[in-house]
Amino acid sequence: MNRVLFPILLLLLLSCEDLIPAAPEENELLDGPTEGLSEAESAVFLAGDIAFNDEVFTTKTGLGPLFVATSCGSCHAGDGKGHPFTTLTRFGQTVPNITPDISIGGPQLQNRAVPGFEPESIPAGAPSMRINPPAVTGLGLLAALTDAQILSNADPADSDGDGISGVPNYITPPSYFVPEPHHQPLAGQYIGRFGKKAVAIDLLQQTVNAYNQDMGITSSFEPIDTFTGLATDPEVSDQTVNEVVFYLRTLKAPIQRNPDDGEIINGSTVFTSLECGSCHTPQWTTLTTDISALSNRTFYPYTDLLLHDMGPALDDGVTEGAAETFEWRTPALWGLGLSPDSQGGEFFLMHDGRAQSIEEAILLHGGEAMDSRMAYESLSSTDRKDLIKFLKSL
Repeated sequence: MNRVLFPILLLLLLSCEDLIPAAPEENELLDGPTEGLSEAESAVFLAGDIAFNDEVFTTKTGLGPLFVATSCGSCHAGDGKGHPFTTLTRFGQTVPNITPDISIGGPQLQNRAVPGFEPESIPAGAPSMRINPPAVTGLGLLAALTDAQILSNADPADSDGDGISGVPNYITPPSYFVPEPHHQPLAGQYIGRFGKKAVAIDLLQQTVNAYNQDMGITSSFEPIDTFTGLATDPEVSDQTVNEVVFYLRTLKAPIQRNPDDGEIINGSTVFTSLECGSCHTPQWTTLTTDISALSNRTFYPYTDLLLHDMGPALDDGVTEGAAETFEWRTPALWGLGLSPDSQGGEFFLMHDGRAQSIEEAILLHGGEAMDSRMAYESLSSTDRKDLIKFLKSL
């Protein structure tokens, strides 16, 4: 090689190394499979990943005619929380335990339409609530918990007098629901654990509803067209639906960052002292499941999957299943600090994204969380700062 060219090429190679950004650490990403999947399971995970994040529906592939989004990933970028642009609107059900009135377009507003059709609007006088899409990581571990485990934290009558009375949302299952051994029916209903008001029993129901209500895509599980109300041929295959469900079940759990940091350790202590863990249960352990990688796993989601009265400030006037208008399922806190990565660099928290900081979200807590909120307001500035740092580390 020419002696003049060699140092020039070497310099260019070294410069390129400086220009190429380092790959993000695993704990900085929500996307990725849980550890321990077999080769066959990894192949199904990849197929579900493609269907969830890469497939964009068009009129040729069944989109609409009314819809909210054109893909799963457009609402859950990087498997994270949604942005106000992707907010959903639910409406029409004001009394618990009744079927939503589909004659007025409920239960969900389809605010976009393909050419030649008019988007829906909410009927005058119909109460509505905005729903910000949640992060979807670690859901398989939550799905693997038994109903008995969830019920162990329920205290409808507040028998222990701590002011916390979490209750499950019992849901009438869809026709295609097949109960797992860990499901315990009560009068033909099952505990919901997914959605802002825990209205979906399992990830199949959550996925099928999302295809149908969010994208206007019918499946053999839910063949009813949201525009006509009539049964139509499936527009997405059972295989694809099941691959997406498997993908959601086997997405990794968020990984805490800098757990040995002294301020984060103090923030964790403050979290406990405020009794935030009464609803945001830190730790769970799964039993044996049909997926080995999810079996006998201890994980840290910070949720009890129960409904709680959150006070009048968070009463949106709409109910789902048995949930009252003021009741919300405790959201998992894991991955909280990574939320801005999918939200345009900002926080949009609470069920509808109304809180633009973690502190603002805390100060919106009422009802059963009022004592914890008031205790937070009495903290020193140092303990407040450390608590926020701890929550951002999750």
